[in-house]
Amino acid sequence: MLCRIEDLAGNRSMPVTRRQFLNYAATGTAVSTASGFSFAQIREVIKPNKLESGMTVGLVSPASNAAEDEDILASIDFVKSLGFEAKASPNLFARNQYLAGTDQQRARDLNAFFADPEIDAIFCTRGGYGAPRILPFLDYEIIAANPKVFMGYSDITALLNAIQVKTGLVTYHGPMAFENFTDYTFEQFEKVLQNPQKMVDLGEPPNFESGPGRVERENRITRISSGIAEGRLVGGNLSLLVTLLGTEYEPDFDGAILFLEDVYEPPYSIDRMLTHLWLTGKLEQVAGIAFGKFTNASYGSNTFSVEEVIRARCENLGIPVLKGLMIGHTQDQTVVPLGLIARLDAAERKLTLLEMAVQ
Repeated sequence: MLCRIEDLAGNRSMPVTRRQFLNYAATGTAVSTASGFSFAQIREVIKPNKLESGMTVGLVSPASNAAEDEDILASIDFVKSLGFEAKASPNLFARNQYLAGTDQQRARDLNAFFADPEIDAIFCTRGGYGAPRILPFLDYEIIAANPKVFMGYSDITALLNAIQVKTGLVTYHGPMAFENFTDYTFEQFEKVLQNPQKMVDLGEPPNFESGPGRVERENRITRISSGIAEGRLVGGNLSLLVTLLGTEYEPDFDGAILFLEDVYEPPYSIDRMLTHLWLTGKLEQVAGIAFGKFTNASYGSNTFSVEEVIRARCENLGIPVLKGLMIGHTQDQTVVPLGLIARLDAAERKLTLLEMAVQ
């Protein structure tokens, strides 16, 4: 695609490639196609401040809630163990069947914590179900005006993408407060959010001490197809990402590095969702795909494997595709910043963040 780039004052015009287009988009430059069709002004990418000891982390439950109050209290203690102050949202202990309170309660908690100057970051207690239900009730102007680290995964994928799309704020697909960090997870958390590095390998397997008769079996990265690509990170939980298609919260797939994970989905279900992405043209738009963990994928008789499903749908796209990164429902988990530039190198089996994730 040939595009024309103009600065915000309209002072210059020049043809660019698709990759240049993406780089300009990351700066908030206005873009129009050579045919004269004007895109809306691309939102500037907003990075929140890095996390530091003593900051206050707000805890929210935007989807489902823990079954027991003690689990929520443990989440508060968990945040304190990381060196932060913890503040519970007003409805943190609310329950409404499989939801953590009403849609309005959950949205109010999130809006209030973004607006609260005493809250430096927001962690989710857990996922479950219900995050898409609150998207229309979020105040995206308040969120954009008060950038702060917002982190979660699974059902929280809906919020991560909606906030990134609507505000430009970088959001973080990463661990939640209902489970303890492993050493690997803590190291990844520090590299991305506390002591940010300009280049970070995301989702590389944890160290494994191999020896005679002992090799790594559980955490192996599979190269589905070769190549190197760079682009903005979009994605998260496959089920939730498919749910956002066709809505105003759908992310821009064009030239992106797409990362996907899921849990408790059998191969035929993963096949159906990947086929949906293919039929809507999204798989042809992305520059590369990084599959994380597809945990507890149930296998019955007469079924394809998850790898066979991924190969059937993605192997012939002509883009780099990897499977098995430490992303998603796994104890050893990385933190992936949505909206930032990364490189996917299939030969090296690496997904590398190319800029600091926070400021």
